[in-house]
Amino acid sequence: MSNDYDGEDPLPPKEYEIEEYLENYAKVESFDDMNLREELLRGIYLAGYERPSAIQQKAIIPTASGRDVIGQAQSGTGKTATFTIGVLQRLDFERNVCQALILAPTRELAQQIALVVSSLGEYLEARAYACVGGTRIETDLEALENGVQIIVGTPGRVLDLLQREALDPSNIISLVLDEADEMLSHGFKDQIYDIYQYLPPEAQVCLFSATMPAEALDITQNFMKSPLRILVKQEELTLEGIRQFYINCEQENWKLATLCDLYDTLNIAQAVIFCNARRRVDWLRDELTRREFPVSATHGEMPPKDRRKILDEFKKGTSRILISTDLLARGIDVHGVSLVINYDLPRNFEKYLHRIGRSGRFGRKGVAINLVGENDINLLRDIERHFGTKVEEMPKHIADFLN
Repeated sequence: MSNDYDGEDPLPPKEYEIEEYLENYAKVESFDDMNLREELLRGIYLAGYERPSAIQQKAIIPTASGRDVIGQAQSGTGKTATFTIGVLQRLDFERNVCQALILAPTRELAQQIALVVSSLGEYLEARAYACVGGTRIETDLEALENGVQIIVGTPGRVLDLLQREALDPSNIISLVLDEADEMLSHGFKDQIYDIYQYLPPEAQVCLFSATMPAEALDITQNFMKSPLRILVKQEELTLEGIRQFYINCEQENWKLATLCDLYDTLNIAQAVIFCNARRRVDWLRDELTRREFPVSATHGEMPPKDRRKILDEFKKGTSRILISTDLLARGIDVHGVSLVINYDLPRNFEKYLHRIGRSGRFGRKGVAINLVGENDINLLRDIERHFGTKVEEMPKHIADFLN
Protein backbone atom coordinates (compact mmCIF):
# COMPACT_ATOMS: atom_id res chain seq x y z
CA MET A 1 0.00 0.00 0.00
CA SER A 2 2.98 2.36 0.01
CA ASN A 3 4.03 4.64 -2.79
CA ASP A 4 7.50 5.71 -3.86
CA TYR A 5 7.67 8.97 -1.93
CA ASP A 6 11.09 9.13 -0.28
CA GLY A 7 10.35 11.92 2.20
CA GLU A 8 12.54 14.51 0.45
CA ASP A 9 11.46 17.47 -1.66
CA PRO A 10 7.77 16.38 -1.67
CA LEU A 11 6.33 19.00 -3.98
CA PRO A 12 7.59 18.04 -7.47
CA PRO A 13 6.09 14.79 -8.82
CA LYS A 14 8.47 11.97 -9.73
CA GLU A 15 9.67 11.93 -13.33
CA TYR A 16 7.66 8.87 -14.27
CA GLU A 17 4.54 10.57 -12.94
CA ILE A 18 5.15 13.61 -15.13
CA GLU A 19 5.63 11.43 -18.20
CA GLU A 20 2.57 9.35 -17.43
CA TYR A 21 0.50 12.45 -16.79
CA LEU A 22 1.49 14.03 -20.10
CA GLU A 23 0.84 10.78 -21.97
CA ASN A 24 -2.43 9.69 -20.37
CA TYR A 25 -3.93 12.70 -18.65
CA ALA A 26 -3.29 15.71 -20.85
CA LYS A 27 -5.17 18.89 -20.00
CA VAL A 28 -8.74 18.78 -21.29
CA GLU A 29 -10.12 22.26 -21.84
CA SER A 30 -13.80 21.43 -22.32
CA PHE A 31 -16.20 19.33 -20.26
CA ASP A 32 -17.56 18.00 -23.57
CA ASP A 33 -14.18 16.41 -24.33
CA MET A 34 -13.90 14.51 -21.03
CA ASN A 35 -16.03 11.57 -22.16
CA LEU A 36 -18.44 12.13 -19.27
CA ARG A 37 -21.93 10.67 -19.04
CA GLU A 38 -24.59 12.75 -20.75
CA GLU A 39 -26.60 13.09 -17.53
CA LEU A 40 -23.52 14.31 -15.68
CA LEU A 41 -22.75 16.88 -18.37
CA ARG A 42 -26.29 18.20 -18.09
CA GLY A 43 -25.83 18.59 -14.34
CA ILE A 44 -22.51 20.40 -14.83
CA TYR A 45 -23.97 22.95 -17.27
CA LEU A 46 -27.17 23.37 -15.25
CA ALA A 47 -25.03 24.23 -12.21
CA GLY A 48 -23.52 27.10 -14.20
CA TYR A 49 -20.12 25.67 -15.11
CA GLU A 50 -19.07 26.68 -18.62
CA ARG A 51 -15.36 25.91 -18.95
CA PRO A 52 -13.23 23.78 -16.60
CA SER A 53 -10.73 25.54 -14.37
CA ALA A 54 -7.06 24.54 -14.39
CA ILE A 55 -7.44 21.92 -11.65
CA GLN A 56 -10.57 20.57 -13.35
CA GLN A 57 -8.76 20.32 -16.70
CA LYS A 58 -6.00 18.28 -15.09
CA ALA A 59 -7.67 16.21 -12.35
CA ILE A 60 -11.21 15.20 -13.40
CA ILE A 61 -10.16 12.49 -15.87
CA PRO A 62 -7.58 10.76 -13.61
CA THR A 63 -10.06 10.89 -10.72
CA ALA A 64 -12.80 9.44 -12.94
CA SER A 65 -10.39 6.73 -14.12
CA GLY A 66 -10.02 5.39 -10.57
CA ARG A 67 -6.44 6.59 -10.08
CA ASP A 68 -5.31 7.69 -6.62
CA VAL A 69 -4.87 11.47 -6.90
CA ILE A 70 -3.35 14.24 -4.78
CA GLY A 71 -4.76 17.52 -6.09
CA GLN A 72 -3.61 20.90 -4.88
CA ALA A 73 -4.83 24.20 -6.29
CA GLN A 74 -5.63 27.71 -5.13
CA SER A 75 -8.73 28.40 -3.08
CA GLY A 76 -11.79 29.15 -5.15
CA THR A 77 -10.69 27.28 -8.28
CA GLY A 78 -13.28 24.51 -8.22
CA LYS A 79 -11.68 21.62 -6.33
CA THR A 80 -15.03 20.45 -4.93
CA ALA A 81 -16.54 20.13 -8.41
CA THR A 82 -13.34 18.39 -9.57
CA PHE A 83 -13.59 15.44 -7.22
CA THR A 84 -17.40 15.41 -7.32
CA ILE A 85 -17.47 15.05 -11.11
CA GLY A 86 -14.73 12.41 -10.99
CA VAL A 87 -16.60 10.38 -8.37
CA LEU A 88 -20.01 10.70 -10.06
CA GLN A 89 -18.54 9.44 -13.31
CA ARG A 90 -17.36 6.24 -11.58
CA LEU A 91 -20.49 5.11 -9.73
CA ASP A 92 -23.18 2.62 -10.72
CA PHE A 93 -26.45 4.39 -10.06
CA GLU A 94 -28.46 1.24 -10.70
CA ARG A 95 -27.18 0.03 -7.31
CA ASN A 96 -28.68 1.70 -4.25
CA VAL A 97 -25.66 1.08 -2.00
CA CYS A 98 -22.93 3.37 -0.68
CA GLN A 99 -20.12 3.48 -3.25
CA ALA A 100 -18.29 6.72 -2.38
CA LEU A 101 -17.22 8.37 0.85
CA ILE A 102 -16.23 12.06 0.94
CA LEU A 103 -14.81 13.35 4.23
CA ALA A 104 -14.48 16.98 5.34
CA PRO A 105 -13.24 18.56 8.60
CA THR A 106 -16.36 20.58 9.48
CA ARG A 107 -20.12 20.07 9.45
CA GLU A 108 -20.62 23.18 7.36
CA LEU A 109 -18.20 22.07 4.66
CA ALA A 110 -19.61 18.54 4.54
CA GLN A 111 -23.14 19.86 4.13
CA GLN A 112 -22.00 22.26 1.40
CA ILE A 113 -20.24 19.44 -0.49
CA ALA A 114 -23.37 17.28 -0.24
CA LEU A 115 -25.34 20.07 -1.94
CA VAL A 116 -22.75 20.22 -4.75
CA VAL A 117 -22.94 16.44 -5.20
CA SER A 118 -26.75 16.54 -5.36
CA SER A 119 -26.68 19.46 -7.81
CA LEU A 120 -24.13 17.97 -10.21
CA GLY A 121 -25.71 14.53 -9.89
CA GLU A 122 -29.30 15.68 -10.35
CA TYR A 123 -29.84 14.01 -13.75
CA LEU A 124 -28.08 10.86 -12.55
CA GLU A 125 -30.59 10.79 -9.66
CA ALA A 126 -27.62 10.45 -7.34
CA ARG A 127 -28.56 9.73 -3.73
CA ALA A 128 -26.18 11.75 -1.55
CA TYR A 129 -26.43 12.29 2.19
CA ALA A 130 -24.47 14.31 4.77
CA CYS A 131 -23.52 12.42 7.96
CA VAL A 132 -22.20 14.98 10.43
CA GLY A 133 -21.82 15.33 14.17
CA GLY A 134 -24.23 17.39 16.23
CA THR A 135 -27.30 15.83 14.58
CA ARG A 136 -29.51 12.91 15.63
CA ILE A 137 -27.80 9.68 14.67
CA GLU A 138 -31.22 8.05 14.33
CA THR A 139 -31.81 10.24 11.28
CA ASP A 140 -28.58 8.94 9.73
CA LEU A 141 -29.53 5.35 10.49
CA GLU A 142 -32.88 5.80 8.78
CA ALA A 143 -31.28 7.41 5.70
CA LEU A 144 -28.75 4.60 5.38
CA GLU A 145 -31.49 2.03 5.74
CA ASN A 146 -33.34 3.65 2.82
CA GLY A 147 -30.22 3.57 0.65
CA VAL A 148 -27.50 6.14 -0.05
CA GLN A 149 -24.95 6.03 -2.88
CA ILE A 150 -22.62 8.84 -1.73
CA ILE A 151 -21.94 9.78 1.88
CA VAL A 152 -20.38 13.14 2.67
CA GLY A 153 -19.42 13.34 6.30
CA THR A 154 -17.20 14.34 9.17
CA PRO A 155 -14.75 11.66 10.35
CA GLY A 156 -16.20 11.16 13.83
CA ARG A 157 -19.76 10.51 12.70
CA VAL A 158 -18.73 8.32 9.76
CA LEU A 159 -16.48 6.20 11.98
CA ASP A 160 -19.34 5.82 14.48
CA LEU A 161 -21.65 4.55 11.71
CA LEU A 162 -18.99 2.08 10.53
CA GLN A 163 -18.42 0.79 14.05
CA ARG A 164 -22.18 0.33 14.52
CA GLU A 165 -22.20 -1.62 11.22
CA ALA A 166 -24.92 0.78 10.03
CA LEU A 167 -22.71 1.79 7.09
CA ASP A 168 -21.63 -1.11 4.87
CA PRO A 169 -18.17 -0.25 3.44
CA SER A 170 -17.86 -3.30 1.18
CA ASN A 171 -19.10 -1.49 -1.96
CA ILE A 172 -17.10 1.71 -1.52
CA ILE A 173 -14.82 2.31 -4.51
CA SER A 174 -13.78 5.93 -3.79
CA LEU A 175 -12.60 7.74 -0.67
CA VAL A 176 -12.05 11.51 -0.98
CA LEU A 177 -10.50 13.72 1.69
CA ASP A 178 -11.32 17.39 1.19
CA GLU A 179 -9.06 19.90 2.98
CA ALA A 180 -6.66 16.95 3.16
CA ASP A 181 -3.89 18.71 5.06
CA GLU A 182 -6.35 19.40 7.89
CA MET A 183 -7.71 15.86 7.70
CA LEU A 184 -4.23 14.39 8.08
CA SER A 185 -3.36 16.61 11.05
CA HIS A 186 -3.28 15.26 14.58
CA GLY A 187 -6.93 16.09 15.22
CA PHE A 188 -8.28 13.73 12.54
CA LYS A 189 -5.41 11.47 11.49
CA ASP A 190 -6.26 8.51 13.73
CA GLN A 191 -9.92 8.60 12.69
CA ILE A 192 -8.96 8.67 9.00
CA TYR A 193 -6.70 5.66 9.48
CA ASP A 194 -9.49 3.81 11.31
CA ILE A 195 -11.99 4.58 8.53
CA TYR A 196 -9.51 3.49 5.88
CA GLN A 197 -9.15 0.08 7.54
CA TYR A 198 -12.84 -0.62 6.87
CA LEU A 199 -12.57 -0.02 3.12
CA PRO A 200 -11.88 -2.60 0.41
CA PRO A 201 -8.12 -2.66 -0.35
CA GLU A 202 -8.72 -1.68 -3.99
CA ALA A 203 -10.66 1.48 -3.08
CA GLN A 204 -9.43 4.67 -4.76
CA VAL A 205 -8.12 7.40 -2.44
CA CYS A 206 -8.10 11.09 -3.50
CA LEU A 207 -6.80 14.06 -1.52
CA PHE A 208 -7.61 17.68 -2.35
CA SER A 209 -6.58 20.93 -0.66
CA ALA A 210 -5.22 24.40 -1.35
CA THR A 211 -2.20 23.63 0.82
CA MET A 212 -0.33 20.34 1.04
CA PRO A 213 2.57 20.53 3.51
CA ALA A 214 5.39 18.00 3.36
CA GLU A 215 4.12 16.29 6.53
CA ALA A 216 0.74 15.59 4.91
CA LEU A 217 2.39 14.21 1.77
CA ASP A 218 4.62 12.03 3.92
CA ILE A 219 1.59 10.45 5.61
CA THR A 220 -0.02 9.55 2.27
CA GLN A 221 2.48 6.75 1.68
CA ASN A 222 0.63 4.78 4.35
CA PHE A 223 -2.62 4.45 2.41
CA MET A 224 -2.24 5.61 -1.20
CA LYS A 225 -1.13 3.58 -4.21
CA SER A 226 1.40 5.49 -6.38
CA PRO A 227 -0.81 8.59 -6.45
CA LEU A 228 -0.75 11.00 -9.34
CA ARG A 229 0.38 14.31 -7.87
CA ILE A 230 -1.09 17.48 -9.31
CA LEU A 231 0.67 19.94 -7.04
CA VAL A 232 1.28 23.66 -7.01
CA LYS A 233 4.86 24.57 -6.11
CA GLN A 234 5.20 26.84 -3.09
CA GLU A 235 6.32 29.82 -5.18
CA GLU A 236 3.19 29.43 -7.32
CA LEU A 237 0.81 29.43 -4.33
CA THR A 238 -0.58 32.88 -4.91
CA LEU A 239 -4.13 34.15 -5.00
CA GLU A 240 -4.56 35.96 -8.28
CA GLY A 241 -7.31 38.54 -8.23
CA ILE A 242 -7.13 39.10 -4.46
CA ARG A 243 -5.52 42.37 -3.43
CA GLN A 244 -3.87 42.25 -0.01
CA PHE A 245 -3.53 45.29 2.22
CA TYR A 246 -2.68 46.08 5.81
CA ILE A 247 -3.58 48.87 8.22
CA ASN A 248 -1.00 49.71 10.85
CA CYS A 249 -3.09 50.10 14.01
CA GLU A 250 0.08 50.60 16.08
CA GLN A 251 -1.60 49.36 19.26
CA GLU A 252 -3.75 46.26 19.66
CA ASN A 253 -6.57 48.16 21.34
CA TRP A 254 -6.86 50.53 18.36
CA LYS A 255 -8.05 47.74 16.07
CA LEU A 256 -11.70 48.10 17.11
CA ALA A 257 -11.82 51.82 16.30
CA THR A 258 -10.08 51.11 12.97
CA LEU A 259 -12.68 48.48 12.11
CA CYS A 260 -15.50 50.89 12.95
CA ASP A 261 -13.93 53.46 10.64
CA LEU A 262 -13.91 50.90 7.83
CA TYR A 263 -17.66 50.42 8.18
CA ASP A 264 -18.17 54.12 7.65
CA THR A 265 -16.04 54.36 4.54
CA LEU A 266 -16.50 51.10 2.65
CA ASN A 267 -19.42 50.03 0.52
CA ILE A 268 -19.15 46.32 1.15
CA ALA A 269 -21.26 43.64 -0.53
CA GLN A 270 -20.41 41.00 2.07
CA ALA A 271 -17.42 40.48 4.34
CA VAL A 272 -15.94 37.89 6.67
CA ILE A 273 -13.94 39.04 9.70
CA PHE A 274 -11.57 36.42 11.11
CA CYS A 275 -10.44 36.18 14.72
CA ASN A 276 -8.05 33.63 16.22
CA ALA A 277 -10.21 32.57 19.19
CA ARG A 278 -13.86 31.87 19.96
CA ARG A 279 -13.90 34.32 22.88
CA ARG A 280 -12.52 36.99 20.60
CA VAL A 281 -15.35 36.37 18.09
CA ASP A 282 -17.98 36.77 20.82
CA TRP A 283 -16.31 39.90 22.19
CA LEU A 284 -16.03 41.56 18.78
CA ARG A 285 -19.65 40.73 17.90
CA ASP A 286 -20.83 42.26 21.19
CA GLU A 287 -18.70 45.39 20.76
CA LEU A 288 -19.89 46.01 17.19
CA THR A 289 -23.51 45.26 18.05
CA ARG A 290 -23.31 47.73 20.94
CA ARG A 291 -22.19 50.33 18.38
CA GLU A 292 -25.23 49.41 16.24
CA PHE A 293 -23.27 47.75 13.44
CA PRO A 294 -25.30 44.80 12.06
CA VAL A 295 -23.11 41.70 12.35
CA SER A 296 -23.47 37.98 12.91
CA ALA A 297 -20.94 35.52 14.32
CA THR A 298 -20.14 31.83 14.32
CA HIS A 299 -17.63 29.45 15.89
CA GLY A 300 -17.28 25.81 16.86
CA GLU A 301 -18.80 26.10 20.35
CA MET A 302 -22.17 27.24 19.02
CA PRO A 303 -24.92 24.61 18.65
CA PRO A 304 -24.90 23.14 15.11
CA LYS A 305 -28.48 24.32 14.52
CA ASP A 306 -27.50 27.93 15.28
CA ARG A 307 -24.38 27.70 13.10
CA ARG A 308 -26.42 26.41 10.15
CA LYS A 309 -28.98 29.19 10.53
CA ILE A 310 -26.29 31.89 10.70
CA LEU A 311 -24.42 30.52 7.67
CA ASP A 312 -27.64 30.12 5.65
CA GLU A 313 -28.59 33.75 6.37
CA PHE A 314 -25.12 34.88 5.33
CA LYS A 315 -25.22 32.87 2.11
CA LYS A 316 -28.62 34.35 1.26
CA GLY A 317 -27.29 37.86 1.91
CA THR A 318 -29.66 38.48 4.81
CA SER A 319 -26.61 39.31 6.93
CA ARG A 320 -23.67 41.14 5.37
CA ILE A 321 -20.90 40.90 7.96
CA LEU A 322 -19.91 37.59 9.52
CA ILE A 323 -17.31 37.23 12.29
CA SER A 324 -15.74 33.79 12.56
CA THR A 325 -12.86 31.68 13.73
CA ASP A 326 -11.01 29.52 11.19
CA LEU A 327 -14.15 27.37 11.15
CA LEU A 328 -15.08 29.20 7.94
CA ALA A 329 -11.58 29.51 6.51
CA ARG A 330 -11.74 26.26 4.56
CA GLY A 331 -13.93 25.59 1.59
CA ILE A 332 -17.02 27.61 2.47
CA ASP A 333 -18.12 29.35 -0.73
CA VAL A 334 -20.27 32.46 -0.40
CA HIS A 335 -20.48 34.15 -3.79
CA GLY A 336 -21.14 37.66 -2.45
CA VAL A 337 -18.00 37.85 -0.32
CA SER A 338 -15.63 40.42 -1.76
CA LEU A 339 -13.75 41.34 1.42
CA VAL A 340 -11.93 39.39 4.12
CA ILE A 341 -10.63 41.21 7.20
CA ASN A 342 -8.07 39.57 9.47
CA TYR A 343 -8.81 41.21 12.81
CA ASP A 344 -6.15 38.84 14.14
CA LEU A 345 -3.35 37.63 11.88
CA PRO A 346 -3.31 33.82 11.84
CA ARG A 347 -0.22 32.18 13.34
CA ASN A 348 -0.08 29.70 10.49
CA PHE A 349 0.77 30.41 6.83
CA GLU A 350 -1.72 27.89 5.44
CA LYS A 351 -4.54 29.45 7.46
CA TYR A 352 -3.73 32.85 5.96
CA LEU A 353 -4.02 31.40 2.46
CA HIS A 354 -7.34 29.70 3.23
CA ARG A 355 -8.78 32.78 4.95
CA ILE A 356 -8.15 35.28 2.21
CA GLY A 357 -9.31 32.70 -0.32
CA ARG A 358 -12.88 33.28 0.93
CA SER A 359 -12.89 36.37 -1.30
CA GLY A 360 -12.28 36.29 -5.02
CA ARG A 361 -13.83 32.85 -5.46
CA PHE A 362 -13.41 31.19 -8.87
CA GLY A 363 -11.71 34.14 -10.52
CA ARG A 364 -13.80 36.94 -9.03
CA LYS A 365 -12.18 40.07 -7.64
CA GLY A 366 -11.52 40.20 -3.91
CA VAL A 367 -9.73 42.17 -1.20
CA ALA A 368 -8.05 41.12 2.05
CA ILE A 369 -7.31 43.68 4.76
CA ASN A 370 -5.03 42.80 7.69
CA LEU A 371 -5.30 44.82 10.91
CA VAL A 372 -1.76 44.94 12.27
CA GLY A 373 -0.98 45.73 15.90
CA GLU A 374 2.37 46.36 17.50
CA ASN A 375 3.13 42.63 17.79
CA ASP A 376 1.98 41.68 14.29
CA ILE A 377 4.34 43.43 11.92
CA ASN A 378 7.02 40.72 12.03
CA LEU A 379 4.40 38.04 11.37
CA LEU A 380 3.10 40.01 8.38
CA ARG A 381 6.63 40.19 6.96
CA ASP A 382 7.00 36.42 7.48
CA ILE A 383 3.78 35.87 5.50
CA GLU A 384 5.10 38.06 2.68
CA ARG A 385 8.37 36.13 2.53
CA HIS A 386 6.66 32.74 2.70
CA PHE A 387 4.32 33.41 -0.23
CA GLY A 388 6.64 35.73 -2.13
CA THR A 389 3.96 38.41 -2.11
CA LYS A 390 3.67 42.04 -1.14
CA VAL A 391 1.02 43.22 1.31
CA GLU A 392 0.63 46.94 0.68
CA GLU A 393 -0.52 49.60 3.11
CA MET A 394 -4.20 50.26 2.52
CA PRO A 395 -4.81 53.21 0.18
CA LYS A 396 -7.51 55.80 0.75
CA HIS A 397 -9.35 54.72 -2.38
CA ILE A 398 -9.79 51.12 -1.14
CA ALA A 399 -13.46 51.11 -2.19
CA ASP A 400 -12.32 51.15 -5.84
CA PHE A 401 -11.01 47.61 -5.43
CA LEU A 402 -14.38 46.31 -4.21
CA ASN A 403 -16.66 47.68 -6.93
